[in-house]
Amino acid sequence: MKKTPETVRRIRILGSPVDMVSADEAMTTFAELMETEGCSQIVTPNSEILWSASKDPVLKAIISGAELVLPDGIGLVYASRLLGVPLRERVTGIDFLSRILAWLSENGKSVYFLGSAPGVAEKAAENMRARFPALKTAGTRNGYFGPEEEAGIVAEINASGADFLCVAMGSPRQERFISAHKAEFTARLAIGVGGSLDIWAGTLKRAPLFFRKHGIEWLYRLAQQPRRIGRMAVLPLFMLRVLFYAPGGKKREGT
Repeated sequence: MKKTPETVRRIRILGSPVDMVSADEAMTTFAELMETEGCSQIVTPNSEILWSASKDPVLKAIISGAELVLPDGIGLVYASRLLGVPLRERVTGIDFLSRILAWLSENGKSVYFLGSAPGVAEKAAENMRARFPALKTAGTRNGYFGPEEEAGIVAEINASGADFLCVAMGSPRQERFISAHKAEFTARLAIGVGGSLDIWAGTLKRAPLFFRKHGIEWLYRLAQQPRRIGRMAVLPLFMLRVLFYAPGGKKREGT
């Protein structure tokens, strides 16, 4: 496992680490890891993912073993303030990934898009090449496959020569897939990006700026996907659990 740069400070929220970085600092760390041998893993947790990790030792271990853990959800920012160790800012996975693609295009590196429904990764790659004309897409594949196919998919990704791997299969499946094969990948970095490919392909719409600026993207997503209502119930539970750990509560978590 690569070592997270010592300049990156980590806090803990419900037992899982989160890096205290700005978007610029995260890009500096990304560039450093791209120059390091082996494959690193970037995780972009939100409240729902950390809630799941608090009940899933395997997922918690994967997050702990990642070289970069970005505070993707606004709930993590609020939670860090309650814990007395405020994060610098929210670093959303899709915005960070856009900066990565710009970096890859400027530095002659390639990306492989894996995940989402058939045709989505291809359309996302097409749209990103239109946005970043110099971007090299080493390959694409949908996320519909079983465990027995994973070895062949890993070999396919490696054969593509991709420098960076983007996996959009939802959490925790994408994190588990990357972690399970991290030692095999020849790409320098791999990231789980949830629905980013669907947004880039146009099959999902991203929340307007107003919703993003006020930390209520979840409300816009719920309007688009009402079936997420059950998952949204985790948000108040997450904050209540954090309050239990906050100063004045029975247990405090920090650095």
